[in-house]
Amino acid sequence: MFSGEQFTGFDTDQTMVRISAMNLLLHAIDHPDIRNQDSLSRLNTIRDKFDLILANPPFTGSVDVEDIDDSLKAVVETKQTELLFVALFLRMLKLGGRCVCIVPNGVLFHSNSKAYRQLRAELVDNQRLEAIIYMPSGVFKPYSGVSTAILVFTKTDAGGTDKVWLYNMEGDGYTLDDKRDSDEKHNDIPDILERWGNLDTEEQRARTDKSFLVPKSEIVENDYDFSFNKYAETKYERIEYPPTEEILADLDDLNRKMTESLAELHKMLGGAQND
Repeated sequence: MFSGEQFTGFDTDQTMVRISAMNLLLHAIDHPDIRNQDSLSRLNTIRDKFDLILANPPFTGSVDVEDIDDSLKAVVETKQTELLFVALFLRMLKLGGRCVCIVPNGVLFHSNSKAYRQLRAELVDNQRLEAIIYMPSGVFKPYSGVSTAILVFTKTDAGGTDKVWLYNMEGDGYTLDDKRDSDEKHNDIPDILERWGNLDTEEQRARTDKSFLVPKSEIVENDYDFSFNKYAETKYERIEYPPTEEILADLDDLNRKMTESLAELHKMLGGAQND
């Protein structure tokens, strides 16, 4: 049986806090640490505590700069919540702790603010970035159509990134419209789990496949851009077209046949009117 100390969570919505606590109690977790609190505020003083963090933080928004803890500013100088939450997860993890979190795609490639690059460099250079799983737009419909990705990293504070596993998910087993009906024909999740458990076999994967490994040096060379298209190769199929003269000759023949057909039609209509 799990102990209450194994589960901690925060939410600014008191109703969600109650639902979460009740759900855990129904699963025999008697004393979960579920708090009605802003995770990014100075009230959250948790440091170096957790072995594992699973999170789907708010995708957009900003907070009062004065209320941001200095420890988060040390990682990334910003008031964008999608960046601050990743910095928070690093702070709350123990050394060797792992985080799996969802971020909007903008975190992966935005270059209009140095804070985005700063965070990506932190994950690659100072921590151990292990995987990026790109999810299609629509997985959070009908609530949001934003494209997202899953970051998997381990806190080391001493680097350790070697090769990063990239997977381009095309479907999650449901349609990507507002209805989100079951669609098992387009479900990459079983393949993701199988390949994640056998990363050694990914060494041989081509850059035209859904997943492959990218060395840290290549990510650094691309200025810490995490975009999938930066590293994937597109396979082009060569199509041979007939010579221009042959195409023009076919068009001339088609026009001739149309002219003859129209003339025949006029002749038929003229004969019908005479009758």
